[in-house]
Amino acid sequence: MNPSLSTEQKKYMIDRIQEYFEIERMEPLGEFAAGQLLHFMVEELGPFMYNKGIYDARQMVEQKVINLDEDLLSLERTAGRPKR
Repeated sequence: MNPSLSTEQKKYMIDRIQEYFEIERMEPLGEFAAGQLLHFMVEELGPFMYNKGIYDARQMVEQKVINLDEDLLSLERTAGRPKR
C-alpha cells in the first residue's frame, strides 16, 4: 500500500504529531523525526485502518441492499385470480 497524501495532508499530520509529543509527552520532536514516524504509521498501521474502513463500508452496503430488497418485495402485487 502506497497511499498518495498531498503535501498539505503530510504537513498537517506532521504538525499534529509534533503537537502531540509536545503536549502529551513534553518532548520536542523535530519535523524530520515526525515525518519518519508518520511514514512508519502509514506503512505499518495504515493497512489495518484501511481494511477496517473497507469492512465498515461493506457492512453499510450490505444493510442498504437488505433494506432495498425489503422495499422491493413490499411493492410486489398479487397476481392471478383470488382463490375461493
